[in-house]
Amino acid sequence: MGQLKQLLPIGGQPMVRRVTEAICETGLVQVVVVGAHAAAVTAALAGLPVDIVANPDWAGGMSTSVRAGLGALGPEIQAVLIALADQPALTPDLLRTLVARHQASRALITAPFYQGQRGNPVLFDRQLFPELLAVEGDRGGRALFARYQGQIERVEVDDPAVIQDIDTLKDYEKTLDLPSGHELEK
Repeated sequence: MGQLKQLLPIGGQPMVRRVTEAICETGLVQVVVVGAHAAAVTAALAGLPVDIVANPDWAGGMSTSVRAGLGALGPEIQAVLIALADQPALTPDLLRTLVARHQASRALITAPFYQGQRGNPVLFDRQLFPELLAVEGDRGGRALFARYQGQIERVEVDDPAVIQDIDTLKDYEKTLDLPSGHELEK
């Protein structure tokens, strides 16, 4: 998008703060935010109970952020919910549903599905941490889905937020419900 999209305003606050607040409201033991621009992200998240980890290797792809985040988790953490900062429509209730389903099923992977399409965020059991740490390139845990197909807890949701993210200016404008052609301030 030519700018740090995670800092774009949605509802009067940076997108990354909106997503992080929803995650914090779920009651997770630890929330780790991984960012390429740690100073800007730290400022946007001021006052939230989160651990912020810089990822200087962000150009190496999503796998570098996953490794950085996993490296910051405490030893008591039994699963990780990998969420994306560009999904501002996620709600605490939706996230709590994913966590509850994982706690009930103890599946290796717990993922939301909207009308048959897999979405994000995805929850991975601690048993998969070594394999997540081994992923390379611009992939998160996607590679593990084929390997553990029979051990995925599918959570069917009626909220399209799990398949909606912001990758383009057009996506951003739709999120804001702005008329086409609206210019963002640089």
